Amino acid sequence: MTFNEGMQIDPDAVRSGGGPGRGGKIALGGGAGGIIVLVLALLFGGDPGSLLGDLTGAQDPQSESATAGTPEHCKTGADANKYVDCRVALTAVSLNVIWGEQLPAQAGDKYVKPQVVLFSGATATGCGNATSEVGPFYCPADQTAYFDVTFFNELTDRFGASNGPLAQEYVVAHEIGHHIQNLLGDIGRAQRDPRGPESGAVRTELQADCYAGIWAHYADKTPAPGGSQPFLKPLSDNDVRDALSAASAVGDDRIQRAAQGRVNPEAWTHGSSEQRQKWFLTGYRTGRVDACDTYSARDLDNPDALR
Repeated sequence: MTFNEGMQIDPDAVRSGGGPGRGGKIALGGGAGGIIVLVLALLFGGDPGSLLGDLTGAQDPQSESATAGTPEHCKTGADANKYVDCRVALTAVSLNVIWGEQLPAQAGDKYVKPQVVLFSGATATGCGNATSEVGPFYCPADQTAYFDVTFFNELTDRFGASNGPLAQEYVVAHEIGHHIQNLLGDIGRAQRDPRGPESGAVRTELQADCYAGIWAHYADKTPAPGGSQPFLKPLSDNDVRDALSAASAVGDDRIQRAAQGRVNPEAWTHGSSEQRQKWFLTGYRTGRVDACDTYSARDLDNPDALR
């Protein structure tokens, strides 16, 4: 899977460096398993507060403010096919176009673009300070998705996911899926019911997987503004398998089994590997927001029961 080479990357598609540290609302993640270290802390009893600035917004002297725009070497689809940071930027552009069309058409809600920040090392956010250890995440307080692109190496090396482009783009699409939930007023359900196989947290993460699938459904069909070519070249079965490998790699059951040799569904926050794959495929195959209603699903193992 590749972007069509002639796609243009908006110079304001992303910001680089960090973001403002304003608040105390917990961040939601993550494209391939949540804020990885934070999820591990929640699953196995660590201290997540120490990983995200104690969720207070206190300033970290090593964090940086995001001031620069899209990296200068990111100009076209060819650059996105070559460089991971450019890939994140152009994926964000495509997500804004696709959701700008689909959210009003399907849900009757106006789409408001999120901010997307590329950072390295540490960053200040509306949800507190974060380091690269926490992986990709979305902060509702500042409506911003944050990415340190070195995470994608960890996703492959540590969690065994494919290093294919669609695996990486799925991560970006999942985080923007949380933004869609924020716009629709659903994102708070995760914190009201934070753990367990049927919890609001799991339903929130599976819905973001489904929304990522919706992006994939349209990304090889939707042209960029002013152009005739879609953002992506036609997706192959191998491309879809790349995305599914990322969805599967850090399902709660797989993380638990690797870390402690057993599975405890009562501690789940993101859903099983199989569930995450199924809900991504539901969005990908249908392209429908109403097919992603995980909150009404009686059986999270069977998304088809909704239709």
